[in-house]
Amino acid sequence: MTRRLACSMLVAGAGLCFSSWNCGSGAPPATDTDMAARLAKYTSFRLESDLSVLTENERKMLPLLIEASDVMNGLFWRQSYGDREALLGQIEDADLRRLVEINYGPWDRLAGDEPFVPGAGPKPPGARFYPEDMTKEEFEAAASGDQADTLRSLYTFVRRDENGSLAAEPYHEVFASELATAAGKLREAAALADDPGLKKYLELRAEALVTDDYQPSDLAWMDMKDNTVDVVIGAIETYEDALFGYKAAYEAYVLIKDKEWSGRLSRYASMLPALQRGLPVPDEYKQETPGSDSDLNAYDVIYYAGDCNAGAKTIAINLPNDEEVQLQKGTRRLQLKNAMRAKFEKILIPIGDVLIAESQRRFIDFDAFFENTMFHEVAHGLGIKNTLTGKGTVREALKDKASALEEGKADILGLYMVTKLHEQGELEDADLLDNYVTFLAGIFRSIRFGASSAHGVANLLRFNFFAKAGAFSRDEETGTYRVEMEKMQEAVDELSKKILTLQGDGDYEGVTRFVGEMGKIGEGLQRDLDRLSTAGIPVDVVFEQGLAAPDES
Repeated sequence: MTRRLACSMLVAGAGLCFSSWNCGSGAPPATDTDMAARLAKYTSFRLESDLSVLTENERKMLPLLIEASDVMNGLFWRQSYGDREALLGQIEDADLRRLVEINYGPWDRLAGDEPFVPGAGPKPPGARFYPEDMTKEEFEAAASGDQADTLRSLYTFVRRDENGSLAAEPYHEVFASELATAAGKLREAAALADDPGLKKYLELRAEALVTDDYQPSDLAWMDMKDNTVDVVIGAIETYEDALFGYKAAYEAYVLIKDKEWSGRLSRYASMLPALQRGLPVPDEYKQETPGSDSDLNAYDVIYYAGDCNAGAKTIAINLPNDEEVQLQKGTRRLQLKNAMRAKFEKILIPIGDVLIAESQRRFIDFDAFFENTMFHEVAHGLGIKNTLTGKGTVREALKDKASALEEGKADILGLYMVTKLHEQGELEDADLLDNYVTFLAGIFRSIRFGASSAHGVANLLRFNFFAKAGAFSRDEETGTYRVEMEKMQEAVDELSKKILTLQGDGDYEGVTRFVGEMGKIGEGLQRDLDRLSTAGIPVDVVFEQGLAAPDES
């Protein structure tokens, strides 16, 4: 008998509010047609994984890890919106309620954060991380003094004190009760762990949740090699903070390693230093040596929670984000194979049938999609983490533009690396055109995530840069695109150089100009994207997830 993991729809955890924003002008009255169109952007997919590969103790760990992860849902609601129950309590329409649950609030993440709940105003760029009435200038002035580190910290809210001045409130104090609950579940799971590396990581991660000190657990996570069950949990990515890109949002994934697929990937980690040396930029922009202890593995994801479950779903993970850990240990790249397969079959293939030239559709290939996604994550470890101009880390210098540019870097360097590995014979007999055509189809897929998504902006930058460079052509009669291989390879090198230079210089003004020029959807592209919607092709997936009873058949 094979035990499999079946899942039920996410219901996000409740959170207490700091205040409520769903007031004032904003979304017009919702219509049935509007809600149906917004929901049609998503297609449902049941997350499954073969549990027969797990030990008895590992199977016992899964419910504990899911319970800990579910706490992240409530925390992210409070970071992104506020009081979940107060918002949902006003909504009787089932479709509207479902859309709110998918988006963790009243703003459509696949439509530039448009408000869709009647009475909801525009989404504050700083979400709930900062006071509603705070200006950028006020923050910068306050963060230049004694409170600089705490106000800019990944793990603090910025609030007003009794005098009206800006002050930092640590996450672990604001969320003390909830984090203690999640940490307790991780410690229970640690007691069941057979693998000593996993046991150590879970214990340290539990401590990280209640202290906001994540580095020891990040280092322990990098040292794990043999575990089959894994969990990524905590305040991690900074995409939700569109004001400065400083504040980390809560999320979680529960994962099961696919050891067969992982074996195919293991040899690439040792190649990172050589790939770094070959980047198409002057030596000073590649002087850092990425950690060679990096891990490339394939997983089935069995539970998403919080930030990673809001709107468009992640299909690969590259962590830790801590620059010190990256330089010391590298990163781990986790390819979420079952989620990736869902997007390939339900979204990418149909997009190719509409927008890719018929003669090149045969090059849209799952293995190429997997490779492009994998090397995107690898490429996060390349380039430079600390500016050459004394402006601190790249993330600090580029502020709210850092995430979009970093995603753009990872995409373009991923394709650059695939090209180099093909030249070296490392990817066997596969056709390089598979990767390039699949990459082009993937641009259309990711642009549809919208301007509120760092990944969406990154793909717009690349599409417009490629269009200007002649990297693809469009047949006016059929409305389809084809890769122009030689020009696309030239464009890959040029865009890689531009992004790596902007990052190394910490050139915030230059990045702002670049995004302003290239981060827009032109009329022609919009018409083509509209054709995808007319064809009924979803933009993304929602997951049916959670443990179910074993299959007794």
